[in-house]
Amino acid sequence: MKRAPRVPARIAAALITVGLLTSACVSPDEKDGATQKTERGRYTFGAVGKQAPAGKPVRGGTLNFADYTEARSLSPAATYATGASGGSALAAVYDVLMRYDTKAQKYEPWLAKSLKSDGDFTTWTLTLRKGVTFSDGTPFDAEAVAGSIAWYQKNRGADATLLAANISGTTTPDDHTVVFTMRRSWSGFPARLAQAPGMIVAPAARAGKTFRPIGAGAFTLQKYAPQEEMVLKANKTYWKGRPYLDALRFTWPNSDRARLDALDDGITDVTYVRSPDIVDEAVKAKHPGELTLTGLGNMVTINTRAGRPGSDLRVRQAVALALDPVLDTERSYQGKGLPGQELFPPESRWHSKVKPLGVDAARAKKLLAAAKKDGYDGNITYMDGSDQVSRSKAVVTKAQLERVGFKVKLDLVSSTADRVSKTYVDHDFDLSRGAASVSEGDPFHRLEGILDSKSYGNPGGYADAPMDKLLVRLQAAGSDQERQRTIDAIQRRVDETVPFANLGASAALTAWGQNVHGIVPTDEYMALFGQAWLSK
Repeated sequence: MKRAPRVPARIAAALITVGLLTSACVSPDEKDGATQKTERGRYTFGAVGKQAPAGKPVRGGTLNFADYTEARSLSPAATYATGASGGSALAAVYDVLMRYDTKAQKYEPWLAKSLKSDGDFTTWTLTLRKGVTFSDGTPFDAEAVAGSIAWYQKNRGADATLLAANISGTTTPDDHTVVFTMRRSWSGFPARLAQAPGMIVAPAARAGKTFRPIGAGAFTLQKYAPQEEMVLKANKTYWKGRPYLDALRFTWPNSDRARLDALDDGITDVTYVRSPDIVDEAVKAKHPGELTLTGLGNMVTINTRAGRPGSDLRVRQAVALALDPVLDTERSYQGKGLPGQELFPPESRWHSKVKPLGVDAARAKKLLAAAKKDGYDGNITYMDGSDQVSRSKAVVTKAQLERVGFKVKLDLVSSTADRVSKTYVDHDFDLSRGAASVSEGDPFHRLEGILDSKSYGNPGGYADAPMDKLLVRLQAAGSDQERQRTIDAIQRRVDETVPFANLGASAALTAWGQNVHGIVPTDEYMALFGQAWLSK
């Protein structure tokens, strides 16, 4: 079977900030080298903390956001639009056609008026609101929407390949209707319009040689000083009415500790954190905010290509059976993570009753011995970062693998860009620590990315015809029940073929101060600020 192609360097660069390569790696507080036992069941996902009574909205003021990562470009085709990679800034400028309601757990129209499918999810009809304009005064109509999505695909946005493989045609029967025809059933298509493809750029934004950030969102670009700040000013013609805020100001402190301290000290109004120990501290402090769960938030990708140790199923099985998720979390994050081998943890709506592979050092030893008998020398290289947490993970991983008979060489790479290149472009690794960050709203998206044999986001080169068929089935699933049955089958196939060693889920928190109101959470940890306001 044909394996996943090399990811273009431009798309690989986008993976640096989205967490697809690096699991949370902000150094935890030192506690004399001691480890703490992992606690489960301590989180309720969704709205968290104690929020002061809102009262009547107040106009004026600048909301300061200590964001996780800088959006070096406000082009949806150049920046991977998630809350971990500057996506909230893009959503402020463009808005989104669809929004994920984290409480109701479904996608609903936002900038769009409606999105409806036919019976088998092969035709989707998008109806636009009348009277909406871009910030430059031009009409937000069907031609502009279809043109923006075509531009996104032409300019190789992160989801361009997925769209091209599934959308056979786009038509605009009138000024307020866009019809998408699919090559196959796609029940989760609304999710794509809640992310970068659904961030519609004005025709003038893409007309010249240089991109200009012009959208229909609540804010427009006022100032951008790279590595210092980005200031967005209110769009007085916003379709939901003039924003209460005068401006949004984004800064990018260099660690989760610095971000949370800025919130505690009143230097910033909103922040986003994902390091397990910092998230745990903020939740326990009852900061108001939105706590988001993602599956496969801490995993070891196994290179399954010919010539690599992982091309042998027995080696992959031995790796997965040797690594203990609980021990990894206790040694790396002071027990503050969400360890487990399941695709979706017990806290997830998609948690499967199918048992994962399990931890079994004795069985790992036998499998490895069998592989060695057939000529494998036992050598394997493990790649991670060079920061404190990554080194802790590397030490515990090396020890567990060597306990069952591997001879492990560590490749600790300080540059995230170099790790991206080695993992996604050159495929120069045996084992590589990372994350897939599979969302609760649309599990198909990231599962397809890491498991489909033709996906650019499949760094391990995993190719399995039965898995490809299961992904098509998941894509077409028209009910939660069918989606769950398919996820159960995918879990079984993962257990059988071991494309990676999963070590746990992750929790990310968008937290804000008591004087902040009206923030609307949406997909991929992003937030919408068009109705946000600051109390006096």
